[in-house]
Amino acid sequence: MTQTDTLVLQPGNLSLDDLRRIYRQAPPLRLAEEAYPRMAESRAIVDRIAAGSEAVYGINTGFGKLAQKRIAAKDLETLQRNLILSHATGVGAPMAAPVVRLILATKAASLGVGASGVRPELVDALLTLYNADILPVIPEKGSVGASGDLAPLAHMCGVLLGIGSVMAGGEILTADEGLARAGLQRIDLKAKEGLALINGTQVSTALALAGLFEIERSFKTALVSGALCVEAVMGSHRPFDPRISALRGQTGQMEVAAIFRSLLDGSPLNAAHQGPSCHRVQDPYSLRCQPQVMGAVLDQIRQAARTLRIEANGVTDNPLVLVDTGEVISGGNFHAEPVAMAADQLAIAASEIGALAERRIAMLIDSTISGLPPFLVEEPGLNSGFMIAHVTAAALASENKTLAHPASIDSLPTSANQEDHVSMATFAARRLKDIVGNVADIVGIELLAAAQGLEFHRPLRSAPAIEQAVERIRAAVPRYDVDRYFAPDLSAIGQLVREGGLEDLLHIDLEAGA
Repeated sequence: MTQTDTLVLQPGNLSLDDLRRIYRQAPPLRLAEEAYPRMAESRAIVDRIAAGSEAVYGINTGFGKLAQKRIAAKDLETLQRNLILSHATGVGAPMAAPVVRLILATKAASLGVGASGVRPELVDALLTLYNADILPVIPEKGSVGASGDLAPLAHMCGVLLGIGSVMAGGEILTADEGLARAGLQRIDLKAKEGLALINGTQVSTALALAGLFEIERSFKTALVSGALCVEAVMGSHRPFDPRISALRGQTGQMEVAAIFRSLLDGSPLNAAHQGPSCHRVQDPYSLRCQPQVMGAVLDQIRQAARTLRIEANGVTDNPLVLVDTGEVISGGNFHAEPVAMAADQLAIAASEIGALAERRIAMLIDSTISGLPPFLVEEPGLNSGFMIAHVTAAALASENKTLAHPASIDSLPTSANQEDHVSMATFAARRLKDIVGNVADIVGIELLAAAQGLEFHRPLRSAPAIEQAVERIRAAVPRYDVDRYFAPDLSAIGQLVREGGLEDLLHIDLEAGA
């Protein structure tokens, strides 16, 4: 990328679009120049305390339950190194590269606020790894989301000490090899720096942001597939009348109804079944209640997005260095309850997208409701058509019911009961990957089924936006005329959903209020 593509990290002022760019596009990053003087001031406060006789948690004491243990000045660097070694206890598969990029970026931005007491060169080193695409290998599991994401962040910053391994262009290297490629040398941590690096909610926040950004695409695509279903079964457009939603007053519902009107506007197919010949008095809920359900989903996505944007801009380590007064104070900003609850919101919202889409698939294959050939195939019996594709959608929707169980209501005390209530935010956010993957596949199956249903009404055409959607669906997957190996089709249409191949067909500001 050219220098003009560089994203300047403004500590405390990252937008969702900035974070989305980091996740999807990996632009080069640099920290805003104005962050450096404040970081230097906060570091000077830590150095003063480290050289003095006052006991201050995190600087010259043990950690957690061992906070009462005073550490001699000569052992402070060893203390920080031991902290990283002992806390790097993660297990499981490595986190995906886009998530690791978000972790590095948000940790650098948080430290750049100047309330953590680390040297500026430490932040520069994190950004150097990011810009060189030398990404720490961070195991997915091992954090309860309080006293911060200790284990995964220890794996992240351990690389700076020559500990652990990195991903570099698809290759796994030792930490030292990665540092050499990035033009860095091992760093000896000073007082408080290790604690500042591993305290914080950056891992759970990054995982939740990744879930948010994937849900955004499935949400938009599900609005298209829902509108396509309306046309496939010659459903009514009247439930999208703005007067219905205005009488309720829910913002998301009103916006979603407007989107359906725009997607369905100018449909010759709809005009063809108006009047006395139309036998549809009321459509099933999965069709006519789409503004109500998907509007509620939209409201939840926006609320979660607002929480995660705030969290990504916050300082969540402990203790905090207050430059204006010279104080170092302990608190609990590392407790990730806001992230856990936001992730739970997203899990429920995403699962409802899939649940509603699955019901529409079931409707489409049921000829007694849809009026279409059984299982959407011209010679049912000889061909099974979409029978088992729906079973797949049902399996995924059912799986999401379990995955969406709130994680934030659970807690297990840790650290000899010093950390006696924890958020479980890291799991709450991590399971979003499975949920949104299931939703993308359900919506993909619906796209194929709805396009198939619509084509039974040819030569009648639908609205321009719907016809554009069908063209793109058919560019990815041909029409299902007779039974064939179906799995590659489901994979291809699922990829179309994941890549946002239909989201430009509608216009909605998912960040409104966020």
